[in-house]
Amino acid sequence: MVVFISMNQLRCVLLCVVLVSGEFLTAAFAQSNPPAQPVPVIDGGVGSCSLDLTVTTADGKPAGAATVKVHIAYGFGGFRRLDLEAGTNSDGKVKFIGLPSRVRRPPLEFRASKGDLTGMAVYDPETECQGKHDITLEKRSATAEQ
Repeated sequence: MVVFISMNQLRCVLLCVVLVSGEFLTAAFAQSNPPAQPVPVIDGGVGSCSLDLTVTTADGKPAGAATVKVHIAYGFGGFRRLDLEAGTNSDGKVKFIGLPSRVRRPPLEFRASKGDLTGMAVYDPETECQGKHDITLEKRSATAEQ
């Protein structure tokens, strides 16, 4: 039995094959590259400055679920205090907003840790109100633990 197919029918069949294969490729690509997690944001609520941090390990990989802490003394005489803490997303990113533009003792020290790894970034809101810094986590030294 011989089946004859018109050119229009052939185009429709080819178009359907292309569309279906495109959907499979899109689904496969989405599974291999999961969407990026949103960057965690913590708001100090005491100013207009902000700091974007990226935390990585010594080999350059993102440090997901690392903890970042900062102690801030601000206001007249530094009597107002604020302690902030946030965790990084899977890309090692976290953002602190609502930071004061003037602090008692600049620069601020943002300390990151994950397991036995630690690192620090210094940030002076008076000189860079909207900052971006990287923190590289390294093993704690024996002298630092004593």
